[in-house]
Amino acid sequence: MVTKEITKEDVIETLKSVIDPEIGLNIVDLGLVYDVQISEEMILIIMTLTTPGCPMHGSIVDWVQRIVSMSFPNKLIDVQLVWEPRWTPDKMSEEARRQLGI
Repeated sequence: MVTKEITKEDVIETLKSVIDPEIGLNIVDLGLVYDVQISEEMILIIMTLTTPGCPMHGSIVDWVQRIVSMSFPNKLIDVQLVWEPRWTPDKMSEEARRQLGI
């Protein structure tokens, strides 16, 4: 049986189902996902939040971990929160800006 190799695009597409509960948009379009690295054993997601004091930070990281684990059950999932570079609204996609009226 041939298994499909997991790509960065596959993981990013999966991450689009994680919605920031305060803003109501997905974390990819918000520009919160900085990088996805895939190795033989692990998927590493490097991301940030809109502010270091985000009250939903534990929930968002947990949702990322769960959704990626469910989509790619044969991989270990590591989510690393970083604060540099700092998130700014210019990291959002055009669609996210349009939806928020920015």
